[in-house]
Amino acid sequence: MSNKAFNATKSEKAFDIFNIVFMFMVLVVTLYPFLNVLAISLNDSMDTVRGGIYLWPREFTLENYRTIFAYESLLQGLQISILRTVVGTLFGVLSASMIAYTLSRPDFSGRKFVSTFLALTMYFSGGLIPVYILMRDLKLIGTFWVYVLPGLVSAFNVFIVRSFIDGLPYALQESAKLDGANDFTIYWRIILPLCKPVLATIALFIAVGQWNAWFDTYLYNGNNPMWTTLQFELKKVLDSTQQGGAMTNANDMAKQMAQISPESIKMAITIVVTVPILVVYPFLQKYFVGGMTLGAVKA
Repeated sequence: MSNKAFNATKSEKAFDIFNIVFMFMVLVVTLYPFLNVLAISLNDSMDTVRGGIYLWPREFTLENYRTIFAYESLLQGLQISILRTVVGTLFGVLSASMIAYTLSRPDFSGRKFVSTFLALTMYFSGGLIPVYILMRDLKLIGTFWVYVLPGLVSAFNVFIVRSFIDGLPYALQESAKLDGANDFTIYWRIILPLCKPVLATIALFIAVGQWNAWFDTYLYNGNNPMWTTLQFELKKVLDSTQQGGAMTNANDMAKQMAQISPESIKMAITIVVTVPILVVYPFLQKYFVGGMTLGAVKA
């Protein structure tokens, strides 16, 4: 073996070693926050106050999770959170794709006006009080649909889908028209199947937003246990630990929460609300990158 080839081999091995070490460091930096949260959530709450917990619990316990799941309204909130996530995501994807398909049509005379109007909604809003008055006048307060209808159309999602559709060959729509297909048939049987990557992308955006939402529950359904959500109930649990159980009705649960570190409960709540999204994300990951890159480039 020549000296040149030997040096090249040494350089390649050094480069491989550097890559392995670098990627391992990136992996550690990426996973550490989640592992730290998990370790604190599984650690004894009174011991957590001492600090010094990093990658594994010092005194393992499931008491933090037992405290959370003992909350009486948690199951109802979980059901409503799942329902609003599924329904809100389905309706949001359909509305965004329909509007995007309409705006992508060159024969739509109002596309510029509608696009400008949608863009303005990304920079200006009516404010909290006018929106609340509008929800009241529409008779949405105290109902499930207050979670779905106000955010039905997202300008950001519409523009992402429209950019993706603009990158598709328009000849597909023209040939479908020659075969007698109407606009809805073209949208449903041609455009939607081709838009799977970008639809999966905005579906993930909408689902995460719906799953994490709690402030709208506080505003519109705070006194309606029928339509409470998981995040709102977990927020009440966290407030209970910070206020010594002041927000709970049961005396025994108030005493129990008063003896639990808010830090441990906060970390356990973080795990509870994060795990469902982590479970769903791998199924959408293969579409996510393609949807973001292709949808961001207009052909």
